[in-house]
Amino acid sequence: MNDDALATSLAAHLDALTFADRSTDEVTALLVDAVAAWGAAQGFRVYRRATSVVPLPAPYQNRHSVVDVAFARPAAHPVVIEVDRTDRRRTVQKLLAEAAAGRVALWVRWGPGPFAVPPAPVRLVTCEVAVRNHRHSRLPARPAPQHSAPAGAAADPVELPLIAD
Repeated sequence: MNDDALATSLAAHLDALTFADRSTDEVTALLVDAVAAWGAAQGFRVYRRATSVVPLPAPYQNRHSVVDVAFARPAAHPVVIEVDRTDRRRTVQKLLAEAAAGRVALWVRWGPGPFAVPPAPVRLVTCEVAVRNHRHSRLPARPAPQHSAPAGAAADPVELPLIAD
């Protein structure tokens, strides 16, 4: 599966995800779990909070940052994924460093949008989520109700009953 197909497949998997009235931390955890489940279903080895190639800033420069999820794939480049609600410059820098190290970098952004497209080769996977009163929901699409006859069709008249006073 090429890099664009990976992003498309992950996006399709996340499109099926629904939830209601969740906190920011709960949505992030739910998305990380969904990303990990998708990778496992692909036959990838899944690593949560995997060590990044990017060192932490001083005074922790001897330690490395982490990515939310990483996958080892047989005979293919590893995949690293960050899941974020906000547009963080440090996340873009981290994913660019991961890509420069030979990994496929995917950025799962969630929220009401719009989402800024990161620089190549980082691939963006979006998950639109509604927010109301600091709670987040992603509900399944419902078909439009049918209130009237199709355009151009004459509706049959309906006689309403008389109500006596």
